[in-house]
Amino acid sequence: MTHPSPAEQAFSLAAPVRLWEDGFARDPHPYYAALRAHGPVGRAELAPGVPAYVVTDRRAALDLLHDTETFSHDPRPWEATVPDDSPVLGMMRWRPNTLFADGGAHLRYRTSLIDAFDLVEPHDLRARVHRAVHLLVSRIGPRGEADLVGEFTRPLMALVFNSLFGLPDSASDRLNAALGKLIEGGAQAARGEAEFGGYVLELIAAKTERRGDDLPSWLLDHPAGLTPEEVTWQVFLTLGAGHEPTANLVSNALSRILGNPAYYSTLTSGARPVTDAVLEVLHHETPLANYGIHYARTSVSFHGARIRAAVPVVISYGALAEAAERERGAARHRSDASHLSWSAGPHSCPVKQHTLLIATEAIERLTQWLPDLEPVLPRERLTWRPGPFHRSLTALPVRFSPRSPDQPGGRP
Repeated sequence: MTHPSPAEQAFSLAAPVRLWEDGFARDPHPYYAALRAHGPVGRAELAPGVPAYVVTDRRAALDLLHDTETFSHDPRPWEATVPDDSPVLGMMRWRPNTLFADGGAHLRYRTSLIDAFDLVEPHDLRARVHRAVHLLVSRIGPRGEADLVGEFTRPLMALVFNSLFGLPDSASDRLNAALGKLIEGGAQAARGEAEFGGYVLELIAAKTERRGDDLPSWLLDHPAGLTPEEVTWQVFLTLGAGHEPTANLVSNALSRILGNPAYYSTLTSGARPVTDAVLEVLHHETPLANYGIHYARTSVSFHGARIRAAVPVVISYGALAEAAERERGAARHRSDASHLSWSAGPHSCPVKQHTLLIATEAIERLTQWLPDLEPVLPRERLTWRPGPFHRSLTALPVRFSPRSPDQPGGRP
C-alpha cells in the first residue's frame, strides 16, 4: 500500500472552498485564491455536501484534459453517491451525448455534431444573428434604455439557436427561462431541467415526424445512425451549451467595453475589431468559469492531490485566467490564444468558430445601431447570477439616444 506524501496529507486537511455561496458570485477572486492555496488542485464543494476537486493550474489542467486512461467523463458512479434533488445534477447528470461519453461513443457523437454544424454556412449564421439583433433593437431602441442581459443577450441567443434548431421565435422565451433555472442550480434547478427536457423532447418528436432544414433533422439523418433518444440528448447538450455560455460571453464583453469609454470608441470607430473584446473575455472573465468535469476511474495521485474515484474533478477556467493574467500581465499580445476557455484535448469545443461569429456579429451590429450606449451603473456595482459553474451578469442596464433600426439611416 502506498502511503500518502506530505503534500497529499496537507491537501486532505484543507477546508473545502464553497463555490455555492452567494459570495462566490459577487466576487470569485478570494475563492480562487483559497483554492490555489491548496496547490494545483483544490478541494471544494459545488453544492452543500457535494465535494469536488478543482484544478487551478494550467499544466495540471492540460494533463487532465489529455489523460483519457486515468480519467473518464462518465458521471454515473458519482451520481449514485448524491441525492436525487441535488441542485447540480441538472448540469452534471449522465446523458448519452458527447459531453458524458468516452472512447468510441464520444467520437461517434462528436463527429455527428461537427458534421451537422459544418452544414451551417457562415453567411447564413451571420444573417440569423443580424435578423435577431434587428428584432430586439426594434423593441428596445425607441425607449432609450434597456437591460442588455434580459432584453438583448439572452433573448438574442434564444432567437438564434431556436432558428438553427428549427423552432419559431415564439418559443424563445420558454427556452430562455428554462435554461436560466437549470444553470444557476439552487432550488429552481430541477424545474429548469424538467422544462428544458420537455422542450427538447417536443422538438425531436416534431422533427422525427417531419424533417426540416435544421440541426436536429441533420442529426437524425446522419450516417452515424443516432437513435431519436441519442439525438434528443445531443440537442439537449448543444442548445444549452450554445445558449448560456454564448449569452454570457456577449454580456461580459459588453460590460467590459461599456465600462471603458476609450476602448468603446475604438470599437465603434472601427479602429479595433470587436473580436479583441471577445477574446479578452475568454482570457479574463470566461463565461463558463468552472466545468470540464472528469472522474478518476480509480483513486490516484495527481499533482500533489489524492483524487478519489467517483468524485468530480472540475477545471476552473476562471482561476486559470486569473493566474495567466498575473504571469503575463500587459505583455500578453491581444491575439494570444493560450486561454483554455474552449477546453483542450478530445473534448475541446467543436464549434468555437460558430460561437465567435455569433458573439462578434451580435456586438458589432448592436453597437452600430446604438453607437452611444452608456452604462447606468459602474461595473463594480453590477450583480452576478449565483451558481458554481458560470460567470453571468444578472443585468446590464444602459441608456442611449432613442433610435430604431427602421428609421432612415438607422441601418448600418
